[in-house]
Amino acid sequence: MTHVDGNVLAGTLSEIFEQDMTTAAGECAGCGHTAELAVALVYLSGAGTVVRCSTCGDVLFTIIDVDGHPRINLSGVALLRMP
Repeated sequence: MTHVDGNVLAGTLSEIFEQDMTTAAGECAGCGHTAELAVALVYLSGAGTVVRCSTCGDVLFTIIDVDGHPRINLSGVALLRMP
């Protein structure tokens, strides 16, 4: 499965956080690497979106759509620094 960069998340994350989150810094709970969400590895599918750490590949977060509303699970993010 191929991936795209985190910039593809701009619209969806803006809908959830009400600001541009592509420049937010996320710390991976798996390896501790911190990077802007724009450089994360994003896998898009019909079931939802999986966002992985660009260093270790662990899942940072997932986004699914429930009745037209995005739901996000941030369990792989140890710390999220807002822009």
